[in-house]
Amino acid sequence: MTGLTYRNAGVDIDAGDALVENIKPLARRTMRPEVLAGIGGFGALVELPKRYREPVLVSGTDGVGTKLKLAFALDKHDTIGIDLVAMSVNDILVQGAEPLFFLDYYVCERLDVRVATEVVTGIARGCELAGCALIGGETAEHPGAFTPDEYDLAGFAVGVVEKSRALDGRQIALGDALIGLASSGPHSNGFSLIRRIIEHSGADLKAPLRRYAPEATEGPTLGESLLAPTRIYVKSVLALAGALDVRGMAHITGGGLLENTHRMFPEHLQATLESGSWVIPPVFRWLEEAGPVARSEMYRTFNCGIGFVLVVPQAAVSEALALLTQAGESATVIGRVSARSPAAPGTVIL
Repeated sequence: MTGLTYRNAGVDIDAGDALVENIKPLARRTMRPEVLAGIGGFGALVELPKRYREPVLVSGTDGVGTKLKLAFALDKHDTIGIDLVAMSVNDILVQGAEPLFFLDYYVCERLDVRVATEVVTGIARGCELAGCALIGGETAEHPGAFTPDEYDLAGFAVGVVEKSRALDGRQIALGDALIGLASSGPHSNGFSLIRRIIEHSGADLKAPLRRYAPEATEGPTLGESLLAPTRIYVKSVLALAGALDVRGMAHITGGGLLENTHRMFPEHLQATLESGSWVIPPVFRWLEEAGPVARSEMYRTFNCGIGFVLVVPQAAVSEALALLTQAGESATVIGRVSARSPAAPGTVIL
């Protein structure tokens, strides 16, 4: 009589082993010299870069949220891992941290090696874009306790910053300029509302975006525009911070422009944004009209075209814009630092 096996119970160890073998060459491409032991062990060993005199570790964790539902609907999984990396490394970047390493957690009802490999391919690509090492993670099958043919993701990033150069916003001053870096789309926030808009409007994710937003250029479908991976700003921003005085940063995530721009500001200062100073991409125009969604709700839910904000002195604006453009960013001055009265909001958009 043949006894029960783990595979009978819904967990395929052989599939897990196959995934690990697929991951190894992807992870090798992301290695840094500080990694002493990576994928394969119970834990990974990473030493601190020797160029830091007083290294401070900065950590962050996040997921991708219900953007995954669009990936499932379109069976497109090769860029969602970039989103996962971006959400954590952009967060720790705000403190001026250089990402050192990244770990992921992938959980599903039953492991599909093809899909999981596509996801991890994206994670590895995100780590390459951020300059951090993919040193391991966890893949879990939860038979009978998770939605079939779906998965969830979480990511964990650890970075390092020189203690004297860690940013906390205390240097931000009245009159400083706010520079916005363009996003690639909604990034990984607001997708519960986006999915409601898609359902309400009956929009076809596979149709060209220009069907719904005539000002859109040729090429992407609506689904592709919404799934565009979150931009990773690490290399361009760290290069800028090494060249001139950057006084504060904000990653525009959940809460949109209204809830994030001022998060590093001292309480007596306010972020004042000029609404006409940057171009709101067509996909956001469609979301606003198809909802319909009030403009104030757009600003407190989505990045509306600005994925990252930098605070620099007015005297440094020209040099900052030139360096960012050279690094491949689409950067523009979107506002200034103003005085904030008691009970006033931290960010206003005029």
